[in-house]
Amino acid sequence: MKNIVYLCIAFFWFHFTSAQTSEAAVKLLDEVSENIAAFENLSFDFSYVLENRQEKIKQETSGTVTVEGSRYKLMYLGAEQLFDGEKTYTVVPENEEITISSPEEGEDFGINPSKLLNFYKEGYDYQWDIKQNVLGRTIQFVKLIPSDENKEVSYLLLGIDVLKKSIYRLIEIGANGTRTTLTLSNQLTNISLATDFFKFDASSYPNYYINN
Repeated sequence: MKNIVYLCIAFFWFHFTSAQTSEAAVKLLDEVSENIAAFENLSFDFSYVLENRQEKIKQETSGTVTVEGSRYKLMYLGAEQLFDGEKTYTVVPENEEITISSPEEGEDFGINPSKLLNFYKEGYDYQWDIKQNVLGRTIQFVKLIPSDENKEVSYLLLGIDVLKKSIYRLIEIGANGTRTTLTLSNQLTNISLATDFFKFDASSYPNYYINN
């Protein structure tokens, strides 16, 4: 009988603490979302690392992004990707080629900056995870577990700067053992941008082939 009582107490305590940590995770994510939404625009540098130790694969790249609402300008892998709110323009200087596409078709790099800042709002269950001190910054990680069965992603770890209420790092753990880490740095907000900053001007690329 005592064992049954202990098991019941342990069961209810586990679910009670799990609910508490889930609520804390949601609260922190909501604060981050509200903070980001308050900015007129945002720019940041990022590093992207893809690693699979079993397959002995490690790839590292970096880039810069400026985001305003749904519009963004992304510099990555020697190319530029611009979304003006209607169309996506991918400019590849190496090939002197420009591809114009719909937003859904235009995510050539696997990164959509405007979605990066709020992707976690839907489709995940949340758990409070580890806290780290990174160069004097307190980074709290929230574990995001896909609500629906996802054969490619086991879970995500979203690192939040507790003081600034901003995203610091996103780690994706793939079902195949692949780990991708996206780290944001040099974040600037409410910067002054030219009125045509997110406007594509074909005349700037006179010799480029345009694939529309």
